Amino acid sequence: MSLYEFHNPRFRAMVLPNAELEVLGEGFRWLEGPVWFADHEVLLFSDIPNNKVLRWCENQISTFQYPSDFANGHARDREGRLISCLHHSRAITRRELDGRTTTLASTFEGKRLNSPNDVTVQHSNGAIWFTDPPYGISTDYEGGKQKQESPAALYRLDPQTRHLHCASRDFTGPNGLAFSPDETRLYTTESGSQFDENPEQHIKVFDLHDGNITNGRIFARISPGYADGVACDADGNLWCSAGDGVHCLSPAGELLGKIVTGGTVSNIAFGGRHLCRLFICARNRLLAIYTNSRGIA
Repeated sequence: MSLYEFHNPRFRAMVLPNAELEVLGEGFRWLEGPVWFADHEVLLFSDIPNNKVLRWCENQISTFQYPSDFANGHARDREGRLISCLHHSRAITRRELDGRTTTLASTFEGKRLNSPNDVTVQHSNGAIWFTDPPYGISTDYEGGKQKQESPAALYRLDPQTRHLHCASRDFTGPNGLAFSPDETRLYTTESGSQFDENPEQHIKVFDLHDGNITNGRIFARISPGYADGVACDADGNLWCSAGDGVHCLSPAGELLGKIVTGGTVSNIAFGGRHLCRLFICARNRLLAIYTNSRGIA
């Protein structure tokens, strides 16, 4: 099996023919939420069913937090603090620099959130954007069955005032999200209803201006499988998880190429030296590969 599929000649300059797909760890259950801490040279990521947040540094994986309240997605804010999505307590939290945990949001309009899934921070103003599908409360595998009180939605949170704004409810299962390098676009994946035979699954893109999103439209559909986690590189290309590995799409939505892992990928993050190492959460394995593309600093 070839490591790469080239669907556009441009993709040849974005990957490295002599780079190997490395297995950094295996034997997990379902990995998610990778986030890179460059000043510590570590990657944090979640093993949701095992109720852990794990820590990878070169050649070593250790437990960062257990129990984790069935944490899913993570991001880092402008002050270097860890922002996390928690399934069981249905909340967005912030780990302060002294180790304390602050709950930033757990309700909207008097009703509990569902199970915050993925999160990203807008660097221009510090706003926290997160998705809130019901996946973590619909089974006992990733947090525990609980009653759904709120529609699935995309939210924007002001970390200073704690004001929570519902940016869009035009989703069945909002999932991964990422900004374009200039933060004029917000990409969000639609994973559909968890138990539908033929769920609607695609990547949606919004225009972003003054903290508001408009002009939501389908950006691309992924096959095989569907897009879960996504990440933009510094040139504005969108890298996304898929059923056969990682796909790379141009800003116009054109499939440029694939990194073929031979199985389902749930989420990805750029990190490492020059932010050119792509970390890949592939079900029960943590993978990595050096690329010729750079993530967004």
